[in-house]
Amino acid sequence: MILEHAWLKIIPGQEEAYEAAVREALPIIESAPGCYGADLRRQVEDPTRYLLSVRWESVEAHLAFRETDLFPQWRSRTHIFYEEPGQVTHFSAPLERERR
Repeated sequence: MILEHAWLKIIPGQEEAYEAAVREALPIIESAPGCYGADLRRQVEDPTRYLLSVRWESVEAHLAFRETDLFPQWRSRTHIFYEEPGQVTHFSAPLERERR
């Protein structure tokens, strides 16, 4: 499993509308094949910054989502609030630790 990390800057004054739109849109992305869930967090220091985390089976599953009919539904609800393009990266599974 991988973690998609999207660092997002929202148009100032649109934070509440954005959060409402994401609440509506999360079920869309979570219904995509290979998606294991998503969450959104607001930065404390700058309330126009958000971190979207999406758990995917693989990077390929994320890229495949962008080719489905679901992606335009997601994009139409959320991307209108972005002040600038988001920075999207992918992370591998957490470092395994020895159990005690």
